[in-house]
Amino acid sequence: MSSLPPSVSPPALAGLARTPPHNLEAEQALLGAILLNNRAYERVSEYLRPEHFAEPVHGRIFTACGRLIDRGQIANPVTLKTVFEADGALSEIGGAQYLVDLANAVVSIIDAGDYGRLVHDLHLRRALIALGTDVVNQAYEPSLDASAMEQIGKAEGQLYELATTGQTEGGFETFATVLKEAVNQAEAAHKRQGKLSGVPTGLVDIDKKLGGLHGSDLLILAGRPSMGKTALATNIAFNAAHLYREETDALGQKKAVDGAITAFFSLEMSAEQLATRILAEQAEIASHKIRQGEMSNDEFERLAISAQELHRLPLFIDDTPALSISAVRTRSRRLKRQHGLGLIVIDYLQLLRGSGNTGDNRVQEVSEITRGLKALAKELEVPVIALSQLSRAVEQREDKRPQLADLRESGSIEQDADVVMFVFREQYYLERAEPGRRPDEAEDKFNDRHAKWQERCEEVWNTAEVIIAKQRHGPVGTVRLSFHGEFTKFGNLIAGDHYEEPGY
Repeated sequence: MSSLPPSVSPPALAGLARTPPHNLEAEQALLGAILLNNRAYERVSEYLRPEHFAEPVHGRIFTACGRLIDRGQIANPVTLKTVFEADGALSEIGGAQYLVDLANAVVSIIDAGDYGRLVHDLHLRRALIALGTDVVNQAYEPSLDASAMEQIGKAEGQLYELATTGQTEGGFETFATVLKEAVNQAEAAHKRQGKLSGVPTGLVDIDKKLGGLHGSDLLILAGRPSMGKTALATNIAFNAAHLYREETDALGQKKAVDGAITAFFSLEMSAEQLATRILAEQAEIASHKIRQGEMSNDEFERLAISAQELHRLPLFIDDTPALSISAVRTRSRRLKRQHGLGLIVIDYLQLLRGSGNTGDNRVQEVSEITRGLKALAKELEVPVIALSQLSRAVEQREDKRPQLADLRESGSIEQDADVVMFVFREQYYLERAEPGRRPDEAEDKFNDRHAKWQERCEEVWNTAEVIIAKQRHGPVGTVRLSFHGEFTKFGNLIAGDHYEEPGY
């Protein structure tokens, strides 16, 4: 007998011969309970499938029972006998008598749900073993087509899919249970300083309109280029993270009482560029000065102080380009498990990828992405803000304010979103539309037109509008904010042309 290589030990080889986990007695007990009382089928049919049974014949019996029950017929050894009369596989384990034995061996159908969960759990364990084996085999294969990181991403996606399809819980809740949760949220809002039921944006008028950013909501923040979409999203992410405060309950579990641990998926800008922008906003130094090193000593001191204050901010940035929606789900779930999570920001929606099963149909792909983001918000119970582009139709109108019809590429964006907001800065268009004197125009008329233009410029100078065009839970309308273009910073606008910083 040849000796084993040093890298392979006898216990490792012995592990390869282990039998995958299964429990035929549990499968028999479950099928017997169903044959004895078909109502037992209702307890497991929502999550249990024929392929979950370790014994294929048991899976076929389960399928046959389901078909009869769905047709309103009784599934018992007598009605199933005709189905399996010519089945050779059943004959090998006892034929029609096996069905009778299954029904006769059951003591009680009360445990049918427990048997179903056990069968399902063992199936998941076998699937995990198969997945782990595939991961090991693929890692051993010398392949230039798939890097190690790609293999890790694929394995994470398969694990996530296994986890989501492996849920056995769900279904209806009593209204009393749901009502209690609603009252708890109202109580939390009443105790909170800002009187908000959701995550605060730090921008008072937006918070008043929305009541904060609510868990399970998908919020679309859209606008044309140079309107400040990324700036506003960055400001909201920073404010939510800056306001984060947690407390420990009687069971020793940490719970957010204000603000949010924030995940920012920056598909357009690098993490360094985003950090520089946040530094510029908070230190009130033009970002180009930071990049080019053109700061005075006073500005550099402000920068250093701001950097120290931001150091412990619970804000996590992922700047991986062209992320798939499944990767966003996987990474968000991992972050929530490891650090907690209260808000997700994605810049921007059109740079995400779908599953690749929609061919070249971009509308279907965007629909898949928006559905996936809404599902992610519900699963993790956090608000998801997704930035979106607008079509060029805005530029063709005299009034450049965006409308819901301007959302680009898919009507599903409007359909799946709980809130749709548009960023609009009239100053941007006015600066590019200074009136010139017409050849046949009198000077006084030109001066009058120019004066009106100048007056309007002064009215909207350093201001922006956030147009809330859709909101499932509250009113729509327009909110005015201050906007300092040099620092790409939004703030609260109060009466008398004074600006107010977000209150921390």
